[in-house]
Amino acid sequence: MLNCRYIIVLLAVFISSLTQARAQIVSPERDQVLDVDSVKKAFDDAPYFGLYKDNYFIFGPAIGMKPTKYNTNVKFQISISQRLTKRTLPFGSYLYLFYTQKCFWDVLRKSFPMTDLNFNPGIGLTKPLFVKDRFIGKVSLILEHESNGKAEEDSRSWNRISFAGNILIDPTMMVHGKIWIPIVDGENNRDLLDYYGLYQFGITYMTPSKRFGGSIILTKRKGWNPFNFNTVLELSYKLFNNENQYLFMQYYNGYGEGLLDYKTFKSQLRVGICIKPQFFSEY
Repeated sequence: MLNCRYIIVLLAVFISSLTQARAQIVSPERDQVLDVDSVKKAFDDAPYFGLYKDNYFIFGPAIGMKPTKYNTNVKFQISISQRLTKRTLPFGSYLYLFYTQKCFWDVLRKSFPMTDLNFNPGIGLTKPLFVKDRFIGKVSLILEHESNGKAEEDSRSWNRISFAGNILIDPTMMVHGKIWIPIVDGENNRDLLDYYGLYQFGITYMTPSKRFGGSIILTKRKGWNPFNFNTVLELSYKLFNNENQYLFMQYYNGYGEGLLDYKTFKSQLRVGICIKPQFFSEY
């Protein structure tokens, strides 16, 4: 159980990341994003520190059972990236340091315990993709670690080499995928892949005005069953035209939402606020 001082520190980091995001999240128009020169300039001149995945703070109950203080909680995610190279590397790539922290917070219980914190640092190469003078997405090769920072029987830990790609089908729709080579070294989560999965893919849609968006992310769990997916559905609605803050809804259905209870099936609906990266969200 975390003390109040640690909670305050975490909230301060989260608020700081939102403040940093506001400074960089006035996104260019979609046509400008797809232009080669604009994108290259954005990559070269962008702040070294920025957002990586969605940053959100959401709250809600379990679905399919009576809501209680034990199955209704806050989930928040802080995700940032730091570009480590001033110039492009061979093949037009950039070297980044990534960090994502995901937390589950039982705010309805006495003393407000944070029941599970997942730490996910990584380092990798990202290459923007261009076809016929148009920006169509990017690919990344990342070395990642993920653990929950706990000891003994509650300890969860693993590593992976991930290959990820994001491809813009048109100015409003993106498909994305990620596959990993796992190195499961945690003593208490040897069967993690049975629940967490081996690869993921999904599709994201955003209206031309970028006011409303939706996405579905499917993660294939280990096994021959072709339908054993962990599923995430997300909807977002932009609050202000000139900023990148969204009302956000996320529905999670499956296993492996958090490391501590990765074997527990979850069906959870949460709503809140989200700030997204400049080009598109990572998953």
